Amino acid sequence: MSFNTISVVGLGYIGLPTAAMFASKKKQVIGVDVNQHTVDTINAGEIHIVEPELDVMVKEAVEKGFLKATVFPEPADAFLIAVPTPFLPIEAESPFPEPDLSYIEAACKAVAKVLKKGDLVILESTSPVGTTEKMAEWLEEARDDLTFPQSYGDSSDIRIAYCPERVLPGHVIRELVENDRIIGGMTESCSKVAIEVYKTFVEGNCVITNSRTAEMAKLTENASHDVSIAFANELSIICDKLDIDVWELIRLANLHPRVNILQPGPGVGGHCIAVDPWFIVSKTPEQAQLIRTAREVNDIKPDWVVNKIKLAVSEHLQENPNKTSEQVIIACYGLAFKANVDDLRESPSIEIATQIRKFHAGRLLVVEPNIQSLPLSLCDGAELVSIAASLDAADIGVVLVDHNEFIDVDFGGINIILDTKGILRSTQ
Repeated sequence: MSFNTISVVGLGYIGLPTAAMFASKKKQVIGVDVNQHTVDTINAGEIHIVEPELDVMVKEAVEKGFLKATVFPEPADAFLIAVPTPFLPIEAESPFPEPDLSYIEAACKAVAKVLKKGDLVILESTSPVGTTEKMAEWLEEARDDLTFPQSYGDSSDIRIAYCPERVLPGHVIRELVENDRIIGGMTESCSKVAIEVYKTFVEGNCVITNSRTAEMAKLTENASHDVSIAFANELSIICDKLDIDVWELIRLANLHPRVNILQPGPGVGGHCIAVDPWFIVSKTPEQAQLIRTAREVNDIKPDWVVNKIKLAVSEHLQENPNKTSEQVIIACYGLAFKANVDDLRESPSIEIATQIRKFHAGRLLVVEPNIQSLPLSLCDGAELVSIAASLDAADIGVVLVDHNEFIDVDFGGINIILDTKGILRSTQ
């Protein structure tokens, strides 16, 4: 069948690029977001996030009338739900974070009001296993005048599928087109119509499976990466204890043709790798031992970095006995969760900077070239400054993100530099 009008619910780092891709193929796209500012920004032909090429695509799509944004869903042929799946508030007795599906539930209830026979609903949000089935139940409860695949199979009025995004921030536009897509329909016909929608712009393969396996595939991809990063991060802690250069160690180990150790860092951030493994643990806490341990290793790395900063402050005061701790100036280089993006979600760099603000009475300078203002957690006390201003003032520098802007910086004027990303070594 023909899907001429596509609705994308959630216009964030995945939803907006996806909406723009459909619009670039001359589909009528209705973007939905609860944030009025986001809606107004997009309708003005502008974007509220940083992603290469996206600004041009959105501007053209809006100007040509293929993309508009609204606060409430409108009738469409296919609905793609790409809303956040954060954690619930952590209870004192809870052994691990639990997923919060309230955004998906709210999106379902909003979409249900405008559903009609023949529509397709696709969940893209990274979710625990079984969420697609839960979404189908929410929709069925809201619309008892329509039939759904969990009860009527291929003969249902509404088709439902889970199709996770698999893209890298900074490369989203290219990877949306080129990457293979997992299509997890609740029935065979659900999968077939979902492929029809994605083949509007996807050049990669669309691989069919069921919704549960598709959900687990997305979680597995990110959990696997998290385990690999945990190994590198644990190595960095071990090497520091044994007075070994971890960057040199990894370089030598990777000379083996079947070894590929990742690079360590200050922790793990982003909405995927720092979050998704817990979705597996929450469903199978007794079985997911390695996955849980890796998550814990990566979660404690920011604390380890903060302790190194405290030692650096003590060392600087010992070398400068006429100074007080209030006169020591610390500069943090990077707040984003990865290089060359503005995405601060789950960023270990923010956690580190926030902890510095709590224990350090002196000035805290933050250099983050991809943002215009500091997050709320750092507004009280930290200063967003340029690279040049930080180099002129800082006594201690902490490299937390390997942004391109930092690669060729001469940090030689800073008394103590802590490099959690190895960029100083890469420029030697």
